[in-house]
Amino acid sequence: MKRNGAQIIIDFLIAQGCDTVFGYPGGQVLSIFDALYEERTRITHIITAHEQGASHAADGYARASGRPGVVIATSGPGSTNIVTGLATAYLDSVPMLAVTGNVPTSLLGKDSFQEVDIVDITKTVTKRNWIVKDVNMLPRILKEAWQTAISGRPGPVLIDVPKDVQVALCEYEPFGKIEKQPLTRVSESYLDAAALMINKSSRPYIYFGGGVVTADAGEELKALSEKIDSPMGSSLMGLPAIPHDTPRYLGMQGMHGHYASSKAEDEADLLIAIGVRFSDRATGNKDRYAKNFRIIHIDIDSRELGKNIPADIAMEGDLKDALQRLLDKVEAKTRSEWQERIRQLQEEENEYTARAMAKTPEGSLNPYCIIDTVSKFSEGLPVATDVGQHQMWTAQRYPHSSKRSFLTSGGLGTMGYGMGAAIGASKATGKKSVLFTGDGSFGMNLNELTTAVTKKVPIVVVIMNNGVLGMVRQWQTLFFNEHYSETTLERPTDFVKLAESFGAKGIRVFSEDELEKACEEAFSCEDSFVIDCAVDCDEFVLPMLPPGGSIDDIITEL
Repeated sequence: MKRNGAQIIIDFLIAQGCDTVFGYPGGQVLSIFDALYEERTRITHIITAHEQGASHAADGYARASGRPGVVIATSGPGSTNIVTGLATAYLDSVPMLAVTGNVPTSLLGKDSFQEVDIVDITKTVTKRNWIVKDVNMLPRILKEAWQTAISGRPGPVLIDVPKDVQVALCEYEPFGKIEKQPLTRVSESYLDAAALMINKSSRPYIYFGGGVVTADAGEELKALSEKIDSPMGSSLMGLPAIPHDTPRYLGMQGMHGHYASSKAEDEADLLIAIGVRFSDRATGNKDRYAKNFRIIHIDIDSRELGKNIPADIAMEGDLKDALQRLLDKVEAKTRSEWQERIRQLQEEENEYTARAMAKTPEGSLNPYCIIDTVSKFSEGLPVATDVGQHQMWTAQRYPHSSKRSFLTSGGLGTMGYGMGAAIGASKATGKKSVLFTGDGSFGMNLNELTTAVTKKVPIVVVIMNNGVLGMVRQWQTLFFNEHYSETTLERPTDFVKLAESFGAKGIRVFSEDELEKACEEAFSCEDSFVIDCAVDCDEFVLPMLPPGGSIDDIITEL
């Protein structure tokens, strides 16, 4: 049958099970939006306030569902506005498809109105991208793009479709559902060597990341930890892989990780790294990082093996399959001395945490009590964050219990990510979502609150409002002689009135009792709700490894 390019795009998305796309219309994508209108009973489009919000919503949809998110943007500023969202997804391995319009092929390269070369612009922040200059090539490219996004290490892709290609006709045979390409299997000999090294270890430590979430290998991870009696710690991206109360799980490690988790890793004699990339925030000083232990590293992407930290055994392959097979090879052991040391480290952590919380005047709000109170009402809901102190406090304290329930920008550290991500997560799961943010981050994309209200996407926004750019100010306090250059915001914004002006509800709270009542209202109503929490600007995220420092330099108290 004959279909035009725009119809082929929408037909293809529906065939892949895509029920929701995010974007913003414009002159060079009108044909695509016309095709969306024709199929409006089968696929929903969510118009955001800004294309960046749309790209983050597609990202949040993908993280919460495990299915690719889709964003559609027009040419020129429409397409450049999604670049930050693509970079965010790329660095966190999130599957996304971006479809952009462009000027007709006859006008390409002539500095036409709203023309940019979005393919060149996005080469470094996508797994692959294409410009389609012949409608007959469009079906093949759509298939290739979708398969690229979901196969191996997932990531975003982009297809740029000039306006004349969208309206051109060609013969089109509908596709079935596109499957992932087969995954590499770790060789038996590597697994044998890894098992031997694990069996000989006295103090193993499992360090896992977002690759475990992608592989849905949480159960295998827990089984390995149990069989070899090993503590576990995660990267920021690994947090939603297993429930927070899993035995032997010590929480996030690294620059702002849990004290017990980071110290246990350092005192181990063997590090079993699964689905992680050893970023600088996780390792600190790389020359010091691996001083005490040998390393087994398993990852789906061979480019990560040895890129930052060399491994004694490096294995590329399907994590779930590799862990299942490794489980049969390792010996079941009880490591009593090692577990006793872990308990000592946890006691030390509990002591300094209690001292830090005791500094807050009774009845006042501190970050941990905000998170503890909100979590009583939000169990099982997707939780998004922006970037900054609130992000690290949430990573440290929030009791994650559901797979794919924690959405945050880890690699790029994108302030303003959270509103779009919370919208996308809510659409993907059909649940109310929660956003923890700061007054600085919220100011980046607070315009998306109007999207949540207009499209009836229920979001509870929890602002940790300290009147400053908290994380940057923390660094200025510790490392720049308290030179608070441009981090004291002094903005007169009333977030309660702002929420009401958007059609949401809002309340400002100063105490635990007020927060409890606000949560009761926010989580029982169907509307989006903003809770503006007053936080002292001198609340710090601790522990902290200084930039370029190591576990030897860890700061636990001030």
